[in-house]
Amino acid sequence: KPVGLDRYENSAEHSWHVCLSALLLKDFANEPVDIVRVMKMLLIHDLGEIEVGDTVIYSSETEENKQLERSCIQKLFQLLPEASREEFSNLWDEFEEGVSPEASFAKAIDRVPPLLHNIHGEGHGWKKHNIPKEKVFAFNGERISKGSNLLWREVESRLNDAVQSGVLK
Repeated sequence: KPVGLDRYENSAEHSWHVCLSALLLKDFANEPVDIVRVMKMLLIHDLGEIEVGDTVIYSSETEENKQLERSCIQKLFQLLPEASREEFSNLWDEFEEGVSPEASFAKAIDRVPPLLHNIHGEGHGWKKHNIPKEKVFAFNGERISKGSNLLWREVESRLNDAVQSGVLK
């Protein structure tokens, strides 16, 4: 839940948040990135959730869920002109694979808002879904540090504070 709200972040808010964050934090990427490419990935990476729905990231990275999202993406992108369909499909695949500097940075940025929402929201999501601190650190440390070591160090510090204060257990 965003700070001060009794509801979850909607897709538009998430997209705006991650794109603005990427733009502001681009100099913290481990490698130079094409920020326009990063922002395009961030704008389309969750489109598969239109049919699948938003899921808890700690339990949603299953092969079945990935196939459901891919199926939705293919249907959506079929509505686009061929050039756009190819570009968006390539961007979506690149993000999912997470290999390029742009995809690694985009994935890092995508992980930060939910963590901050939990840290500043008394760990609501972590508590609701029984997510232990070990899983939070391992899952996010790997994904964020791959795109930005500096960003991970900052987030890790805040997570440690959350553990110390009892927000994350």
